[in-house]
Amino acid sequence: MIISQTWRGLPLRQLFNTFNIGLLLVVLLVVLALLAPYISTFDPNVQNIQDRLLAPNAQHWFGTDRFGRDLFSRVLHGARPTLLLVSLVILLTVPIGLTVGICAGYFGGWVERILMRLTDIVMSLPSLVIALALVSILGPGLMNGALALAFTSWPSFARQARTETLSIRRSDYLTAAKMQGVSGWRLIFGHILPLILPSAIVRAALNLGGIILSAAGLGFLGMGIQPPAAEWGSMVASGSRVIFDQWWVAAVPGVAILLASLAFNLLGDGLRDKMDPRHDK
Repeated sequence: MIISQTWRGLPLRQLFNTFNIGLLLVVLLVVLALLAPYISTFDPNVQNIQDRLLAPNAQHWFGTDRFGRDLFSRVLHGARPTLLLVSLVILLTVPIGLTVGICAGYFGGWVERILMRLTDIVMSLPSLVIALALVSILGPGLMNGALALAFTSWPSFARQARTETLSIRRSDYLTAAKMQGVSGWRLIFGHILPLILPSAIVRAALNLGGIILSAAGLGFLGMGIQPPAAEWGSMVASGSRVIFDQWWVAAVPGVAILLASLAFNLLGDGLRDKMDPRHDK
């Protein structure tokens, strides 16, 4: 009763803001991925040549691909490796970027010069090209794709963390902490990191949309998760062969990529409004 009255009292502008819409879409995406085995109407990997390239109908809601596999089931199961890869990239990228940026901003001197020159070198490289080169060396697969994308994604976090560390390094807050005997890594991870973490979370949410597109790009080029496993990028690549006659084969996973990227972009934009005090609301 109290919750319903609270929601009823909110203005529509607050109820349907960017953050709430993005959060709703992301939660819906995660729920569909987790419940894919129970929601899907067919086995996503079972081929039925007699039903190949069927248009959307009552039995196959999104149609079938050139092997007769149900696209609705494959799109649901394709969300799983995409979300897993994105999670691995973020878990690898954020700690590395924050550690490099905080150390560069706090220690300064030759430590800053070495770390920032390394950051500039990695940032100057074309991310997707380098990711493709690394995957071609390591071999296609989920973990190798995550490592390749993480290698090209951490510099933005490092530069942001360095800038914020420089701005708070001589603040009264850190001076008071030093007067109480706090120093070294305890000062870095106990006092500097909590101040930088909110902006890093916002950047991570904003980067998720681009990571999804990069992951789909790897799958489209055959460097991601290998068939017969369902993966959105490889599904678009398979559907591009018949896109002029059977458009739904490529359009359905393409729309899934679009909606997933849009969801995380909306969530990141909403988080920026809530967590970044310098952003005009």
